Amino acid sequence: MHNLTAMTPRKTFWLYGAAAILALIGLGDALYLTIQHLTGQSVRCSITSGCSQVLSSSYAKIAGVPTAAFGVAAYFTVFSLATLVLFGYAVARTMLALLVAAMFAATLWLLYLQAFVLRAFCQYCLLSAAVTITLSIIVLLARQKAVDDQS
Repeated sequence: MHNLTAMTPRKTFWLYGAAAILALIGLGDALYLTIQHLTGQSVRCSITSGCSQVLSSSYAKIAGVPTAAFGVAAYFTVFSLATLVLFGYAVARTMLALLVAAMFAATLWLLYLQAFVLRAFCQYCLLSAAVTITLSIIVLLARQKAVDDQS
């Protein structure tokens, strides 16, 4: 039986494990929105009232593809990369950091659009934003711990 903490330093093992779990939450959220979009069903919001306005806006698609579908691909890749890091694949660490940075930038743009252009918020989009921001913090913490360990 493999000892995963021997492959990934103990200080970062739990961070990358948390990143993998968070990515699954984001994946579920993005997958739900993608399915709802592709099947033409409306999304029910219980916390915010702007879901339909956000999800039916011109920003809900990029080149005809639901924006949430890009989230599905991104979260699946984050999950995969975080899992690879747990098994000691160092190159996955860098790829994960780059992807999460891109996701963070996209999240900031989408939050800007909701707040200042659409003036409406979708609770599922806000969940995705929270997941991505948390993933960004986790990856930054893990990278900082790795730097600290080298010095």
